[in-house]
Amino acid sequence: MSDNYSISIKDMPENMRPREKLIASGESNLSDTELLALIIGNGTVKLSALELAQQILTQHSSLRFLKEASLEELMEHRGIGPAKAVNIKAAIEIGRRISLDIRDKKSIKSPEDVKNMVMEDMRYLDREYFRVMYLDRKGGLLSMEDVSIGGLHSALVHPREVYKPAIKKSAASVILIHNHPSGDPTPSKDDLELTNTLINAGKLIGIEVLDHIIIGESTYCSIRSKGLIQF
Repeated sequence: MSDNYSISIKDMPENMRPREKLIASGESNLSDTELLALIIGNGTVKLSALELAQQILTQHSSLRFLKEASLEELMEHRGIGPAKAVNIKAAIEIGRRISLDIRDKKSIKSPEDVKNMVMEDMRYLDREYFRVMYLDRKGGLLSMEDVSIGGLHSALVHPREVYKPAIKKSAASVILIHNHPSGDPTPSKDDLELTNTLINAGKLIGIEVLDHIIIGESTYCSIRSKGLIQF
């Protein structure tokens, strides 16, 4: 199998081979298919790793499948055995942990800073997660926590779930974040009402809500920047 894969890749122009392309241009210049092919490693007798990767991504339309699928679901694809399925899940988990690594206190200065920290993790979630960033008086990130996990369309959030960790951490402010599994980050009426509720609850205990960021498939919305409600 590996010989068949090596020959098929070797027959490609050098600037189209995933491994050589990564070495020459960096991983950010590889397509989703090329990155998955490198993780898979070897193809089958009939399919190269690139073709196998393309087949998987075409069938499921999104990298989200790789994140949410079980090992058994991955192995339903011909050419993906236990070893390859484990490699895929391990690579996804590494990416998730990197995106959540906040051991070094980061300074949050803009909605773009928030987006850069959470987009790659939250854009692929198939349920609505409500996440909160807790900040010190200088805007330094103390921690980031999921306070509620809902269904496809909503995550029920109570002010006490948001502010209990804030009080424990002596946070001066919070940034609210949640994802829309539909991929459209446009705030709903419920999103705006919840934001207002949490702003008012924060004022009572002296903790400011700086923004509410909604994450879509590849875009985001800052409710504060849009001027949709009064903070």
